[in-house]
Amino acid sequence: MSGLLRLLPVAILYGTFIVALGAGAQTMQARHPTLSGGPPLVIGHRGAAGHRPEHTLASYSLAIDYGVDFIEPDLVSTKDGVLIARHENDISGTTDVAQKFPARRASKTIDGKRIDGYFTEDFTLAEIKTLRAKERLPRRNQGWNGVYEIPTLQEVIDLAKRRSQDTGRVIGIYPETKHPSYFRSIGLALEQPLIKVLAANGYNDANAPVFIQSFEVANLKDLSKLTKVRLVQLMEEASQQPYDFIVTGDRRTYGDLMTPAGLAAIAAYANGIGPFKRSIVPQGADKALLAPTSLVADAHKAGLVVHPYTFRDEPEFLAADYALDPVREYLQFFRLGVDGVFSDFGDTAVRARGLMWR
Repeated sequence: MSGLLRLLPVAILYGTFIVALGAGAQTMQARHPTLSGGPPLVIGHRGAAGHRPEHTLASYSLAIDYGVDFIEPDLVSTKDGVLIARHENDISGTTDVAQKFPARRASKTIDGKRIDGYFTEDFTLAEIKTLRAKERLPRRNQGWNGVYEIPTLQEVIDLAKRRSQDTGRVIGIYPETKHPSYFRSIGLALEQPLIKVLAANGYNDANAPVFIQSFEVANLKDLSKLTKVRLVQLMEEASQQPYDFIVTGDRRTYGDLMTPAGLAAIAAYANGIGPFKRSIVPQGADKALLAPTSLVADAHKAGLVVHPYTFRDEPEFLAADYALDPVREYLQFFRLGVDGVFSDFGDTAVRARGLMWR
C-alpha cells in the first residue's frame, strides 16, 4: 500500500468524502479544518514563479490572474536603503548583473556562508533598475529572460492595490525579510524601512492584508514592537537553527520551536508559522510519505495559523505517492487543516482548493 493510501484510509473523491458504512456509503461535504473555519489561503510564492521569472511584476500579476490571495515579495536592500523584491541579496542567478556590471563581483559571508556574487547592497536603486530578471531554474521557461525590471516593495504594493480594484477582491502582500541580521550588521536594517512603507500605504494593524515573515526570531520580535500587522515565524527543517540563534549562541533548533512549548512562545510575538511542508507530512528514507505529524494541530492549539512551503508542480518536487499529480498533494494538506500554502503554481493551488470548497 502506498504511503498516501496509508495516510488517507478513507476513500476520497476530491471535495466529497465517501465513507464506507456497512454495505452502503454515505457522503458528506468537506468541512473547513483551518483555524478560522474558512478555506485556506493561496500565497503566490515569488508570484507565479513556475510560469514567469520570480519576483517580477509580471510574475505577481499572473499569480493574481490565477486567483491567489496573497503575493510574496522577498525583501533585500539596495545601497541607498530601498527595499526591492529579490529572493537573495546575491542576484547573480536571477538578473543579468554579470553582463552589465562585471567589475562589481565580490566575495562576502552571508549568514555564515562564503558567497561569490553580485550583491544588492553594492548597487543603488537607479543601478538596480537597469537590470533585467532571468529565470533561476534551468528546467523552467527561459523565454522571458531580459524582459522584466526588478520591482521595489512600493511597486509591488501599488500592483496589489491596483489589481484589488480591478478584480474586486483584496490582494494581500506577504513580505519576507531576508538575512535581517546580516543587513543590520552593514547598517541597512530592514525593519524600519519595511514598517515605514507599510504604514505609508495604510497597512497598520491586524486587519491589513499583510503578513510579514522571517526565518529569524529576534527580527520578528523587534517587528512585533513596531507594528500590529500579522507576523509569521518561518521554519526550516527541525535540525536547523535560526541564524540569529547561531550568532547569539542559542542552541535551540527549529525542532524546538515546533514543540507545544515552542509554539506557545511563538504565539507571544507572532500570529502564525510557515514550516517546511515535510515537517507536516514527512518522508522516509525511501522517499515514501509517512504519517502526518501533530504540528498543525499543535499550532492551532496555540492559536497560530499554519502556512507551509513550497508547493510545486514539477515531478522532482512531488513524492511518488502523489502519482505525479500535484493536486493530490494540495488536497492532503488541505484536509490536514493548513491555513494556507505557498505555491509556485497558484493556478494549480486554486484549482485544488476549488475541488474542496466551491
